[in-house]
Amino acid sequence: MTRMAARKRIALVAHDAMKPALVAWANRNREILARHELYGTGTTGGRVAEGANLSVTRLKSGPLGGDQQLGAMIADGKLDVLIFFSDPLTAMPHDVDVKALLRISTLEQVVIACNAATADFVVASDMLDTAYSPVPGEAAHAG
Repeated sequence: MTRMAARKRIALVAHDAMKPALVAWANRNREILARHELYGTGTTGGRVAEGANLSVTRLKSGPLGGDQQLGAMIADGKLDVLIFFSDPLTAMPHDVDVKALLRISTLEQVVIACNAATADFVVASDMLDTAYSPVPGEAAHAG
């Protein structure tokens, strides 16, 4: 578990059907997101960068290794927030990768938002712009 700096490292990810919703959400929250370091998988990163006029470091497409890249960043303490607009109504062939990404995020105390309502609460929080350290002993799995 790593201490989070005031400038957060935020991943923006969306399944195909949810990409327009994530771009719209990012555009509405452009000023807030612009203060932080942004990462995005494949097409999502490009669409958010273009649609919301934000600087986004693009990784590989989720099914082609992007989910694993994010997981590695989380395991290395290099990601603080995961905004992942998943499509709950469509089966994903890389569902195992998505579950692994959510598992490591939970274990490493990464903030996770899987829909616009939760993401709105995250970016509206005063904690987004302040340093933060998870409380020792309150990890997802202490053993």
